[in-house]
Amino acid sequence: MRTRTPLICTLALVTASLLAAAGCAKNDSGSGGVDAAPRTVKPVAGCGAGSWTDPADLAADRRPARCDRGAPAPRPLAKKRKITVATGTLSAEYVAPLQVAVAKGEFAKEGLDVELKVLPTPDALPLLAKGDVDAQWAAPEAAVMNGINGGFDIKWVAGNFSPDPTSKSGLWVRLKEGESAGHVDMAGRRMGTMIGKGSVIAYPMDTSLKKHGGGLDKISFQQLGSADVLTALQNGGVDSAWLLDPVWRKVDGDRRYAFLGGQPVGEPLGGLLFGPTLLTEDPDAGVAFLRAYIRTVNTYFAGDYKSDPAFVTELAKLMKIDEATLRSTPSMRMDWEIRKGTTDRLQQAYSDAGVSEGKPPVPEAKAVDRAMYGEAIGHKL
Repeated sequence: MRTRTPLICTLALVTASLLAAAGCAKNDSGSGGVDAAPRTVKPVAGCGAGSWTDPADLAADRRPARCDRGAPAPRPLAKKRKITVATGTLSAEYVAPLQVAVAKGEFAKEGLDVELKVLPTPDALPLLAKGDVDAQWAAPEAAVMNGINGGFDIKWVAGNFSPDPTSKSGLWVRLKEGESAGHVDMAGRRMGTMIGKGSVIAYPMDTSLKKHGGGLDKISFQQLGSADVLTALQNGGVDSAWLLDPVWRKVDGDRRYAFLGGQPVGEPLGGLLFGPTLLTEDPDAGVAFLRAYIRTVNTYFAGDYKSDPAFVTELAKLMKIDEATLRSTPSMRMDWEIRKGTTDRLQQAYSDAGVSEGKPPVPEAKAVDRAMYGEAIGHKL
């Protein structure tokens, strides 16, 4: 019989391996990374005032930053560069901009040969810290923040998406007698989820729970496979669950269930992590990667990209998922920017969940770098 390693132990092991693997990336001061001369930032054609938004703007109706279609234009590197990007999956919609950038040759236009490599986050993080992979399409999860706190150089350099306001991806509960969506007592419930307490989803989950008498410290978790979460909710194995797109469609409209909340609209919780290779050893390649990513968003994902039937067909083939399934949920708001304070809110959730290491929170300036995407669109910080 297989036994599950407790989550707190898993996080400790991941952090320990990260520190061991990344020791060579520390500088003499122990802060991780090396001091670099300021980089020259020039205006970029097609990227005007709308290509940058105030990071402090947390409004749900904030328009995501955008340049013109096809902007920023490629600026090929003098020498071709191979870049390996680790990602936990290639079938999730939030990974689509990277896949499209590869398929449409947007990375190649920059002189980059990009490989997307499927690796679970715990396996990829030590490789990123050591420089064996160049970037990771993930999120500033608890293990990442614990590793940064340990002194090595990994930073969140670009966002990925926020949900459409009509999406109901998030926390769903099976109602008890006398309960309604506006009145649910979550304390003591058992939640089924693919995501542990150390994931960025802990932040919106904690927020939703606290509105209903719960909190990450007041519920129990049952970790399930992606195909089992909905089944467990429906058959009573768990009485609440975090349902992703498009699974929530199966219970939407059924009065036995209620949606309590999801990821904040307008606030990406993940995206691109760079390690020392692209942060300090070859920042030109890092900026080129971000330029290609941002151009792909502006060209193919600028608005309601699912209103284009041909593009949806192309995406479904690229992601290897059912086209009808892809059409069943609204377009995501692809967003390369990072909001102010997100890492602070995430770390508070990790603390509430008991999966941080008890050290002071990592300051945002040590965990987030907006300078590279700022340079890609010609914005000086």
